[in-house]
Amino acid sequence: MPDIEVTGAHVEGAERILTPQALDFVAGLQRRFGARREELLVARTARREEISRTGRLDFLPETAEIRAAEWKVAQTPAALLDRRVEITGPTDRKMTVNALNSGAQVWLADFEDATAPTWSNLLQGQVNLIDAFERRIGFTSPEGKEYRLRPDAELPTVVVRPRGWHLEERHLLVDGKPAAGALFDFGLYFFHNAQRLIARGAQDPNSGSYFYLPKTESHREARLWNEVFVHAQEALGIERGTVRATVLIETITAVFEMEEILYELREHAAGLNAGRWDYLFSVIKNFRDAGERFILPDRDTITMTSPLMRAYTRLLVQTCHRRGAHAIGGMAAFIPSRRDPAVNEAALAKVTADKNREAGDGFDGSWVAHPDLVPVCRAAFDAVLGDRPNQKDRPVENVVITAEQLLDVAGTEGVCTESGLHSAIAVGLRYIEAWLRGHGAVGIFNLMEDVATAEISRSQIWQWVHNDVVLEGGQKVTAELVRRLVSEELSSLRESLGDAAYDAGRWQQAGPLFEQVALDGDFADFLTVPGYALLD
Repeated sequence: MPDIEVTGAHVEGAERILTPQALDFVAGLQRRFGARREELLVARTARREEISRTGRLDFLPETAEIRAAEWKVAQTPAALLDRRVEITGPTDRKMTVNALNSGAQVWLADFEDATAPTWSNLLQGQVNLIDAFERRIGFTSPEGKEYRLRPDAELPTVVVRPRGWHLEERHLLVDGKPAAGALFDFGLYFFHNAQRLIARGAQDPNSGSYFYLPKTESHREARLWNEVFVHAQEALGIERGTVRATVLIETITAVFEMEEILYELREHAAGLNAGRWDYLFSVIKNFRDAGERFILPDRDTITMTSPLMRAYTRLLVQTCHRRGAHAIGGMAAFIPSRRDPAVNEAALAKVTADKNREAGDGFDGSWVAHPDLVPVCRAAFDAVLGDRPNQKDRPVENVVITAEQLLDVAGTEGVCTESGLHSAIAVGLRYIEAWLRGHGAVGIFNLMEDVATAEISRSQIWQWVHNDVVLEGGQKVTAELVRRLVSEELSSLRESLGDAAYDAGRWQQAGPLFEQVALDGDFADFLTVPGYALLD
């Protein structure tokens, strides 16, 4: 067996990406860092067991000196100074063009939660990014509609999000073992684009390699990323420090280590992001068996003004600005409707209020999922920033955020309802079915959903079932009830779609997968792990 083996089927354009040199580079990353990655995944399990035993998390005593010391992250490059509007989305050809034409300051080019990790999606996404930087990107829909870059468009800075540490890439074997998905995505992008972006220099804002790091659970995981960056730059003869990374604080363990995460990445750090839905999923996952005080109400009733979320976001902004890093707010997932003005008016009012709150709280920018929301987000931040690129010059809020505040799940207003249970099932099933067909960003009920949506949906159901939650109205949530509701939802979908369309979809796989990750006694840490086995 060769040391490097590609097992995936042929994908158009793959020969531009899977060159011998690029594969050697990725294999080098895997050989150098793969074992450490596996150790850190084992450490995650041990920490989760500790949380289960104690029902407790706190700031690390062994890193108190780092939190008390005065230090800053590296100076922000010009391309990342103004991040008031960031649009997120997968790297398929149509979405690439729309994101680049959106008018946002940053495009989060997503190989993670907004991309179903099929072999085709991952390779074509790499091709599309190269074509975007070369300004030769275009797309014609089956209906004949053309998507092209506007000739006068000022392109947003591209920040790539590779997959998290927990996922593998089974189509690339290095010494007989699957490569880490994170190293595969990062390595191919960096190998093909790092020199290209530096060469563009002052002629293009994308003059460095910029990344979002997802699902980070500890500062030791951030340290590994920093080691990867150092090695990658040295291997390609690139000046150390041209890479910049923004870390998504979307796990409950990471929020207790934000200072340490920035410290480990300080020569490559650009900021932190408040990934709200994955954060709630992480709260449920880690405290799923810690009793009634950790049970969250219906997802739709949890707002960013709840004590739990206010503590989280205030600490994030305070930490970033103390250390000279950007603080980036959460997602506005609403998809504007061209048919229902009333839906638009109500939703846009919520988006406006959300972005106004973030700007007022000191965030330097925020996320949207649809180009029509770019002006809404920009208006909110323009009103606070004016001509300033960010709020890092704002006096740092001197408020102590405690572990008790960060874990105040019981202070979240709302109840568990039959409607919430039905919604979790309906959304979770629809998303998983689309994901199995290769779609990672999916419009469901006027919201652009990604994997985080399905994760919080199925984890809430697991928590409710295993904690004997009684819904408002008196009905107890049981596995039997959930299975019946899943069956009814699938029957309703068959009726509305028709037999032919239903059978052409992936509903027969989506139902069992959803039940597995929502009901099995052994809680799956990520639904994408068992789901990956079902992808093409």
